[in-house]
Amino acid sequence: MRQKDLIAATLDSIAELGLAGATVREVSYRAGVTPGLIRRYFDNKERLVAAAYRTFIADLIAKAEAGCGDGPALSQLAGLIRASVTAPVADGRTLSIWAAFIGTVNSDPAMAEVHREGYQAFRDLIERLVGEVMAERGEPASKQEIRRHAIVLNALLDGLWIEISMGGDDFSRLDVIRIALDSVATLLGIDPAEFRE
Repeated sequence: MRQKDLIAATLDSIAELGLAGATVREVSYRAGVTPGLIRRYFDNKERLVAAAYRTFIADLIAKAEAGCGDGPALSQLAGLIRASVTAPVADGRTLSIWAAFIGTVNSDPAMAEVHREGYQAFRDLIERLVGEVMAERGEPASKQEIRRHAIVLNALLDGLWIEISMGGDDFSRLDVIRIALDSVATLLGIDPAEFRE
């Protein structure tokens, strides 16, 4: 349980103060422990930050996947899309944390590995759903075609996620769920009305 508390305190620190402000002292203060206790679980700040990033990404994927629910693949995909463009997945705090982490991916091999793992896990989920949607519609696709759709769909969701998370009131006046669903339908060659059923 202590590790989870330390990771939560790290994420809170990063959300408010950025990576530089998420010092061992700050994290220990927020977690209500001594700095020495952090070193018992994590050799150094870099390992703590990598563990926090891994947890952060896993939690985002779990929240998006929770939107899938049960039922036909098209309904599950629609649920994933809805969850990906609404709070708590799409919000300013989440974007701030992600932006702090993503800045380290090109310079820190450990963070790059965590990022690759997270990206692959989410893309695998999208690939599975896209493949099931195509099969459900009687339009099975090759692995390469499914992968291509998943990559583009992931990029589409990432772009919308960033815009929505930064957009504030501009996006509160738009039906971002409809925009996302219609865009994905167009990408997959599906009548957008099918997502409304």
